[in-house]
Amino acid sequence: MELHEIAREIREFEGLTRKKSIADIINVFESVRCEYSNCAVDFGDDAAVIDIGGEDYVLFAADGIWGRLISASSWWAGYSSVLVNVNDIAAMGGKPVAMVNILSSDNKETIKELMRGMRDGVAKFGVPMVGGHLHPDTPYTSLSVAIIGTVRKDCVIKSSTARARNCVIVAYDMDGKVGPNSPYSFDTTTMKTPEDVRKKYSVMEEIGRQKLVSSGKDISNPGIIGTLGMLLETSRKGARVDIGKVPVPEGIELIQWLKIHPATGFIVTSPPENEAGIIRLFGEAGLTAASIGVIEDTQKLDICSGDECVTLFDFRTDVVTGITQ
Repeated sequence: MELHEIAREIREFEGLTRKKSIADIINVFESVRCEYSNCAVDFGDDAAVIDIGGEDYVLFAADGIWGRLISASSWWAGYSSVLVNVNDIAAMGGKPVAMVNILSSDNKETIKELMRGMRDGVAKFGVPMVGGHLHPDTPYTSLSVAIIGTVRKDCVIKSSTARARNCVIVAYDMDGKVGPNSPYSFDTTTMKTPEDVRKKYSVMEEIGRQKLVSSGKDISNPGIIGTLGMLLETSRKGARVDIGKVPVPEGIELIQWLKIHPATGFIVTSPPENEAGIIRLFGEAGLTAASIGVIEDTQKLDICSGDECVTLFDFRTDVVTGITQ
C-alpha cells in the first residue's frame, strides 16, 4: 500500500475521527479549567494528576466502553473496561489502586455478562472493583469505569512533554490474536497468566522510576499512529515516523496493525541515550519494542518509507482532540 493511501486510511479511521468531538467539550470547561482544584494535569492526558500533598500524586481516569463493543460481546466489553483503565494509569508510570463502574441496562442477562467480564478482568489485572452504580431500567445499555492510581511526583509520565530530537519508541505484546468482535481489537491477555499480564503493564512504573522517558501514552482506539498524533498535539510537537520500523505480527497487514488496539501497548519518547535501556526493559517484560521515529519542532506528523514522506497531520490546521497543554 502506498504512503498516501496509508495516510488516508488513518485519517478516516473511525477509532481516530471520533476523538474530534472532544474539542467541543473541552471548550465548555476552558474558563474553569483547574481553577478550583489542586490538579497538576487535567484534560489531554491518560489520567488527571491530582496533588493531595505528600510524595505521591493521585491519578484519576475514566473510560466509557464503545456501544458497538457491548453489542458484540458484553463479556468482552466488561473485561475491556478493566484493561483500558489499568493501561491509562500504567501509561503515566502509576500503580492502579481501585475502580468503580456505572452500568445502565434493562436486560438482566446483559448486566450479568458485563459484570462477569469485569470480574474476570479484576482477577486478571489485580485491581479491585470497589463500587459503582446501576441503572436497571434504561432503554439502552452502557458501561463506564473510573479508576484511581498513585505515582511518585518525580516519576509521573505525561503525554504533553515530548521534546524535539527525542526518539519515538513503541512497545506492545505481539503474542496474541485479533479479537472475534472487531478486526481492530488484539487480545493478548485472556490466554496469559495474571502474573504475566501484570508484569507487562507494570514495566511503565519502572520506566517512570528510572526517569528514562520525556513523555508517554498507552496505545488506544486511534491505533499506533493515531495515538502518537494525540501525544504530539498535546505536546505541540511534530514527528517523523518510519513505518517500515513498526513491528507487525505475522499474518497481519500493516494498515490493519496501525489501526489496532494492541491490548497492552505504549508509545514513549526519550533522549537517544536512553533508547537501548528502554527497549531492554520492555523486552524483559515480554513486550516487543522498537524505535520508529524522532520528535521534531515542525508541528507536523510525517509518515515515511525510505526517502518518501507524507504529512499525516499538520497540527496548525488539523485537529485530533483539540487539546494542547
